[in-house]
Amino acid sequence: MHLTVEQALNVFPLSEGKLVAGTAGRNRIVKSVNVMDAPDITDWIKEGEMLFTTAYLIKDHPQDATELLAKLNQRGSSGLGIKLGRFWDAIPDQLIACADELGFPLIELPYQFTFSDQMSGLFKEELRRNTGVLQDIFDKQVRLMRMALKTDHINELFDAVADIIGFPMAIVGSRGQIMYNSSQVTDSELTGSWPWPQQQKWMKSKQWQAFRIPLMKQARCTGFVLFFNPQLFLSTIEESLYLQAAELLSYQMNFNYEDYFELSVQKDFGVLIKRYLRNGLPIDKLVEYADRWELEIFHGQYTCVLSDCPQVSSGQRMDKLEKLKSDFLSHTKLQERKGMHIVMEEGLLSVFPELEGQADGSLGSALQACFASIQQGSGWSPRAMVSSRKKRADQLYEAFDECRQTQRLSSEWGVGQAIISFDTMDLAIVFEHVSRDRMEAFCNRWLGGLVSKDPDYANEMLRTLETYLEQDGQLNETAKKLYIHRNTATYRIEKLSELLGVDFKKMNDLLRLKIAFLFRKLLINEQS
Repeated sequence: MHLTVEQALNVFPLSEGKLVAGTAGRNRIVKSVNVMDAPDITDWIKEGEMLFTTAYLIKDHPQDATELLAKLNQRGSSGLGIKLGRFWDAIPDQLIACADELGFPLIELPYQFTFSDQMSGLFKEELRRNTGVLQDIFDKQVRLMRMALKTDHINELFDAVADIIGFPMAIVGSRGQIMYNSSQVTDSELTGSWPWPQQQKWMKSKQWQAFRIPLMKQARCTGFVLFFNPQLFLSTIEESLYLQAAELLSYQMNFNYEDYFELSVQKDFGVLIKRYLRNGLPIDKLVEYADRWELEIFHGQYTCVLSDCPQVSSGQRMDKLEKLKSDFLSHTKLQERKGMHIVMEEGLLSVFPELEGQADGSLGSALQACFASIQQGSGWSPRAMVSSRKKRADQLYEAFDECRQTQRLSSEWGVGQAIISFDTMDLAIVFEHVSRDRMEAFCNRWLGGLVSKDPDYANEMLRTLETYLEQDGQLNETAKKLYIHRNTATYRIEKLSELLGVDFKKMNDLLRLKIAFLFRKLLINEQS
């Protein structure tokens, strides 16, 4: 049974009674009805249960009656019906005051009808309502199945589903873009709490409520459907109808229409970017397409990222890149960056606009979060090469070339980070044509005083120095990276200054040591 107290009071013969107190609780749900025939009834009461009584157990103790009311309210009871005439001629004023204070429905039951008459009336009404709901749901399921066989335009599909369900509906894509909205709720209000967790859930505000269901493509969420239903609750069969409609929408969108947003924008724009980078398509054509689809790629500064899967075999590489593209499109933090992603021979090329309000380093953080989830879920680790920021659309090829240079040089120099910026490879680009002999001579000159020491001691001190340089001379950060005390890091740096004859306060000495480590890495890689 799932009637509200107010609805139950409209069912004969309970309609002959009246709600004497606790009107604030008239929307409580009545799930079952029971007769109070034991003093410890409150220990067994269920949530949503309404009790009928003649007041026999409480007739001589009004104070016990108010305590009973408080316990029933605490247990989640939907109301208390009292039949007057046998033991009470009127409900005590203090009981009425208590019910009003708690917002707990207190009902004066009609004397001329038995408890069983009133309970039977409620059960018959619930059966009638359920039969009607079942028939309505069945008719809607038939209409959904017939519609599934059609190949209407995507908007006609949405209109048809909303019409069958009988309530307004909204479709939100995986990036938070509104694809369809037949409700009166504005798009900005609808997505105000974006991103959403991938689970079915009620969304509620003071003016509206909607039952939200994720649209899944295998294990990936490709969007959400919202059904704006004003009812206080959904029956199991009504909820199953919404799930069926969501599954149909997901199937039609992902199978017949592919990914709606990718088909219309990502795929076509990706083809144009490939043509621009390979065949010299005029940049004006690329900008024109972006403006037509209101893409923000070239409205300000932007950054290119070239991602790859270095540990994957060549036979599996393209499949992994496609999977990586899907991960980028579905990852919440990268979705916020509004990037475009294109699978190319060199890897997955992404173009991320610099959006207002995004902090420096947020792109790197988003990539790290995405890569961490990929590694945790599949065991393989992508790498990303990040270009410097560009201000003009015609610098797109320059940004792409920076990514390729970073990819090549990071491999040659043995850079192990998962995310590598072009800006950090400037020295490698400057010195990549220096001969091996000159590299060895430079390393011996600036690191020779340390390399000649005991191997274990030398390796430990070299690691300390390299970490110190990577952390831009920050002792606290160096100690954290090495898991040592700051005083230990300070002692080692002072000792290194003495052994190598350098002054770490001088920028020139720091630069020479950094170059020495770059040369050392390249020499080690050549030997291996």
